[in-house]
Amino acid sequence: MEGSESPVAASGASADAGPVSIRLEDVHVTYRVYEQRHLRLDDILEEGIKPRRYRSIHAVRGVTLDIHAGEAVGVVGSNGAGKSTLLRAISGLLPISDGAVYARSQPAFLGVGAALKPKLSGRQNIYIGGLVLGLSNKEIEERFDDIVRFAGLRRFIDLPMKAYSSGMRARLHFAIATAVTPEILLIDEALAVGDRKFRRRSARRVEEIRAGAGTVLLVSHGLDEIIRSCTRAVWLEQGRLVMDGTPEEIVEAYTKAEDASDDENDEAGAADVSDDGDAAGASGDASAGGVGAVEDREAARRRAKRARREQRRAAREQGV
Repeated sequence: MEGSESPVAASGASADAGPVSIRLEDVHVTYRVYEQRHLRLDDILEEGIKPRRYRSIHAVRGVTLDIHAGEAVGVVGSNGAGKSTLLRAISGLLPISDGAVYARSQPAFLGVGAALKPKLSGRQNIYIGGLVLGLSNKEIEERFDDIVRFAGLRRFIDLPMKAYSSGMRARLHFAIATAVTPEILLIDEALAVGDRKFRRRSARRVEEIRAGAGTVLLVSHGLDEIIRSCTRAVWLEQGRLVMDGTPEEIVEAYTKAEDASDDENDEAGAADVSDDGDAAGASGDASAGGVGAVEDREAARRRAKRARREQRRAAREQGV
């Protein structure tokens, strides 16, 4: 299928990039979200059972992109930008509505919510995960100690998974998924839940996969993680590809846009407070103390946003 032209002016892939591992051609993903209905028996008897209403969510809109062997590509964007949906479409977990997705091999998908068997122990999950990866029992046994050591779960390996924290589950899943070096590894925020030691180990493992001519796609809100672990980055917003370039370029452009959006919201909030104050003064219904309380809350909100911007800048400087 022929894809539409990419909305990005130039690809961020380097001139000496390897062969294409993943190709996206004008990919669209649309899915339905159904409303939650709580029907009473009287309603059913009077009106019958009606089809549930739903909203169609156009989560990914015409993304065209080539990702090459040996690249680690970070994906950034605000909440609801379509990042996780795009990864799930590439992995085959979500069907695409239009366009085409090509991959040199079946991608290994690693996400915080990825399925592990909560009633089974960590040991049993290692064997199940290894079999899914195509390993024999003997090969799993040979890798077992390395998996447990990487996950840092020696004392907890025989406990049921439901007793693990989200960080422990993510560490074990990452260790299982990378027990066999995948040709294509998709990571959706799974590294964000680990501690600093795990993030260092996982970053080294990502680099090993990339150096072995593997391909890594990483979705993360940790911009320092994108800069530290990736060789290229793309920016998604409202399901569309906005920019493709080096991690430093993308992070700088994205944070500037986020800061500008925060400033616009601050100004809009201040205007709303001013309008409310004028209306209250004209009608005489609002006391001066009530208007002052609203202004105090708005000032606190603006200070909190400024603090978040400073935290992002500090994280960016540390990552560089």
